[in-house]
Amino acid sequence: MLENRINKELLKQRLHIEPFKRHTLSFYRYVSIENPLEFRDRLFREWAELNCFGRIYVAREGINAQMSVPEHHLEQFLIRLNALPELAAVPVKHALVDNGKSFYKLTIKVRPKIVADGLDHGSYDLSKVGKHLTALEFHELAGQPGTLIIDMRNHYESEIGRFENAVCPDADTFKDAIQMVIRDFEPQKDKKILLYCTGGIRCEKASSFLLHNGFKDVSQLYGGIIEYAQQINQLGLPSKFTGKNFVFDERLGETVDGQVISHCHQCGKAADTHVNCANNDCHLLFIQCDECAAKYENCCSAECCAINKLPIETRRGLRVSHQLKYSGSKIYKSKLSPFLLNKSREAGQAEALHG
Repeated sequence: MLENRINKELLKQRLHIEPFKRHTLSFYRYVSIENPLEFRDRLFREWAELNCFGRIYVAREGINAQMSVPEHHLEQFLIRLNALPELAAVPVKHALVDNGKSFYKLTIKVRPKIVADGLDHGSYDLSKVGKHLTALEFHELAGQPGTLIIDMRNHYESEIGRFENAVCPDADTFKDAIQMVIRDFEPQKDKKILLYCTGGIRCEKASSFLLHNGFKDVSQLYGGIIEYAQQINQLGLPSKFTGKNFVFDERLGETVDGQVISHCHQCGKAADTHVNCANNDCHLLFIQCDECAAKYENCCSAECCAINKLPIETRRGLRVSHQLKYSGSKIYKSKLSPFLLNKSREAGQAEALHG
C-alpha cells in the first residue's frame, strides 16, 4: 500500500526547516465511493506529488480530511480537488490560527465510516438532515429564548471552548454523545434544537438521527465553529463562542475570542493547552499550565514523571492508574482518550478531524 515509512522524528525535523509556508485546511463530503481503496490510492499519489500532509479518512460513505498544503501548491491542489467528480465544489475550510505545522506526513486510511457513530447501517436516512444555518442565522437564533443549543463534540473539546448556554454531553466519543442526546432530550422533541460541532460533519449524522427519532425542529451550524468564527469576525459581531476550538492535529487548538475558560488539571490555574503525558506508557490527553509542565516535566502526575525517568528496559510494561488523577478538576474517564491511537490520536475518532 502507498504510505510514508520515514522515521517520525526525521519527518518533523524536515517540516520545521522547510523554507516555505503551509496552509491548514479541511473538508468533508458524504458521497458514495464505490471502491474506497482505489480512490484512496489515487488521492495519495496526487497529493504526495504536491508535498501535501494531513490525515484523511475514506469510506464508502464519503471522505473526511484535514490537510497541510504548501502555499506554492495551494492553487494547484484546489484545482485538482475540484477536478475529482466526487469532490467537485466541495466546501474547503481554512484554519482560524495557522502556523503551517499542523501535520508532518500524509496519512490516508480506508475506514468503515468517516464518522464512527456506532449505529447500524440503514438505521437512519442521511439524505434527510437538519436545516443548514449560516453563521449569522445561528448567531441570531442562539440568543432566542426556548432554543436548545447542543454541542455534538466530545467533553475534552467543549471543556476549552463552547457556545453560550450550550448543553455539552459528557461523552468520550461521538457515538456516546449521540445516544446521550437522544436519551436526555427525548421529552423536548418539540423544541427548536441547534446543533454545532467543529466543522459540520458530526452534525450531519446527528441531525439526521434526531429527525429519525422524532425530533421535530432540528438545525445545524453549517461549516461548524470554524466557519462561524471566520464569518462573525468579518461581520464585526461579538462571538457567542467563548474560548478555544479544539483541533485534531499538532496544534491541538485555535483560539476564537482569546478567552481562557478551562483550568489546569493539576493545579486548577486558568489554562487551555492540551498536551499528552510525556510518559508514553500513559500518554493521557489533559490540560496543563506552563508551571505544572515544568514541575512535572510534561507528565500528568508525579507517578508518570518518576516512571519517565527510568531506563526504557526498566519501565517497559509498567502501567499507571489514573483513578485519582486530578483532585478538584475534571477527571478524564479513559486513560487513553479516543484522540490517542497512531501517536495516540485516532481510535474511533475519524469524525473529529474537523467535524
